[in-house]
Amino acid sequence: MRSVTYSMGVSLDGYIVGPDGDFDWTAPDEEVFRFWIDEIREVGVHLLGRRLYETMLYWETADQDPSLDDSMLEWAALWKPLPKVVFSTTLSSVQGHARLASGSLAEEIERLRAEPEEGDIAIGGATLAAEAAASDLIDEYRAVVHPVLVGGGIPFFPRRERRVDLELVETRTFSSQVVYLRYRVARRL
Repeated sequence: MRSVTYSMGVSLDGYIVGPDGDFDWTAPDEEVFRFWIDEIREVGVHLLGRRLYETMLYWETADQDPSLDDSMLEWAALWKPLPKVVFSTTLSSVQGHARLASGSLAEEIERLRAEPEEGDIAIGGATLAAEAAASDLIDEYRAVVHPVLVGGGIPFFPRRERRVDLELVETRTFSSQVVYLRYRVARRL
């Protein structure tokens, strides 16, 4: 069965976006960007909320930007054909290899898990991740922790009404002092 993963850049105090809506502190250096390229290779479909979808729209045509370096072109070549499912109540259409979700998040994940496709089901965005977490749909949490305190904003971890035990699967420290933490949800059988 396909795993559902939630992976985002996060400040040390737990935010994916600062109080002013800025996330420039998550701009990766070459080493971290290479890590993101390797991670996206494992994704079979990406679920996005409206805000993240709109942020990532740039990559649908980025291959036409002559100023991009080879790594950015490689990312664009991987991102553009990747199937995406967008959850929005305000958008009436989406572009590229994206489609608007036709069901609830739980229904979409159930349908995607039943497909014979390969690759993780990645969730992007805190709001969508909070909904998935509340329904116990996330199998792995992957935090790329940046050495900055932003003091508020949109939190990586949604407020929970229940405890979730995790197992550390992998860690990695980059030369830029960014730390990757990968946890699997400890499911009780």
